[in-house]
Amino acid sequence: MSSQLTKSRRNLLLVLGVFILPVILAKLALEQHWFKYGVTNHGTLVEQEITLDKLGLVNEKFNGQWLMLYRVPDNCQQFCQQLTLTINNTYTLLGKELPRVSPVALNGADNQSLVQDSFRHHKWLFNKLPDTAKSFINNGQLLIVDPLGNVVMSYKEPTSENDLNSYSKAIIADMKKLLKYSRIG
Repeated sequence: MSSQLTKSRRNLLLVLGVFILPVILAKLALEQHWFKYGVTNHGTLVEQEITLDKLGLVNEKFNGQWLMLYRVPDNCQQFCQQLTLTINNTYTLLGKELPRVSPVALNGADNQSLVQDSFRHHKWLFNKLPDTAKSFINNGQLLIVDPLGNVVMSYKEPTSENDLNSYSKAIIADMKKLLKYSRIG
């Protein structure tokens, strides 16, 4: 009788071990950081709550649209013009998702005509940069805003012409992913 009882206990412990051991290993792996977390976004996720209202941007054209908010630098030289052209091309490369996105150029300086020449696509909206937005958005920074008016992602201005291609690819990859999984906008 005792050998059957020992066999039963051993089987019970074996079954429990098969189910409990993976849970314990998973918990240890998460707590001890045994692996790299799968980050798939290229831009920086905005952790603080920033909304269009906080930025001082209230426009009925923005309702229900994803926004690409780009703050045009005050002093837009040759590199800045190449960057604005890259951002314009990035917007155009969204393809079939283009109707869901509205690009907005925020301009704080008096170089409006120079900026409008750089953005050749007719869909761009040009707004004067509100004073409240100056503390949230740096020169040359691009923000992605969801249809509910929340700033979701941020992209810093690339530092050289060599980085323009990867900058564009990063924005396109993130935008396509956001638009694919979004049920709004």
